[in-house]
Amino acid sequence: MDKNSKIYVAGHRGLVGSALVKKLHEKGYKNIITRTHGELDLLEQQEVRDFFEKEKPDFVFLAAAKVGGILANNRYRADFIYENLQIQNNIIHASYLIGVKKLLFLGSSCIYPKNASQPLSEDLLLTSPLEYTNEPYAIAKIAGIKMCESYNLQYGTNFIAVMPTNLYGPNDNFDLNTSHVLPALLRKIHEAKKTLKKTVEIWGSGEPRREFLYSEDMADACVFIMENVNFQDLIKDKNEIRNTHINIGTGEDLTIRELAELIKKIVGFDGEFVFDTTKPDGTMQKLSNVAKLSDLGWRYKTPLEDGIRKVYEAFNEKR
Repeated sequence: MDKNSKIYVAGHRGLVGSALVKKLHEKGYKNIITRTHGELDLLEQQEVRDFFEKEKPDFVFLAAAKVGGILANNRYRADFIYENLQIQNNIIHASYLIGVKKLLFLGSSCIYPKNASQPLSEDLLLTSPLEYTNEPYAIAKIAGIKMCESYNLQYGTNFIAVMPTNLYGPNDNFDLNTSHVLPALLRKIHEAKKTLKKTVEIWGSGEPRREFLYSEDMADACVFIMENVNFQDLIKDKNEIRNTHINIGTGEDLTIRELAELIKKIVGFDGEFVFDTTKPDGTMQKLSNVAKLSDLGWRYKTPLEDGIRKVYEAFNEKR
């Protein structure tokens, strides 16, 4: 990419998309295209094709997706598989049709099997069953990986798939019905402090381990990959080309209980936690193996406590 390249960021209002736009501006990229849902419905194939034909972006960051935590993934299973497949199919195919130079597709670490060995290396994809609660979302994201690989192999495109770990950041979703664990805990603990509650209920046992990456670090990794990595760099076996996606994470994790205690310290809550073990834990551990990305030359910058403090500051500013 050069500083005047036309760059389309799909999903620019989301957690990752907004961080991507900020990072691109910081690095001096001047020609960034965005569209709101009202301006462009990514579920509609013809609208997407017309947009690509008119704008002809050189580079595409595909950060648009329907996302949520365990509750949303399990309740809206049809929505999660349908909408994510539609968005991916429409953007990836339109990018091929108009000759986009490079596309970066953002997936999720939930693509890996429920009982996969830890840490999760890229080669573990499709080796055993997925976690049931988010299976439809994971299957959609796996399809996106395979779509990028397949278009590269058949059409010679340069489409790269990256799999971020759990992300958090200033533009997070704090809706308790649809948010991920970190913003949900932050809001619940904040509200407990504000209303002088003595306890906060947390789903599950508190024992599952999770890895968290600050959204602006994620954006930095994505721009780094777009600037420095091509599909050909990711091929290990020319006879069977697969698992060319790249994990993006910290390579470090902690339990949900430890996360809650860290947020409790940052918020200044002095009550106790009650763990509802009738609720699902989900996968017990999801730690990324980030050796591939490390070998390519990138490492995260923001420690978890520093990142949560920044998120809490942003959360309070919006209240």
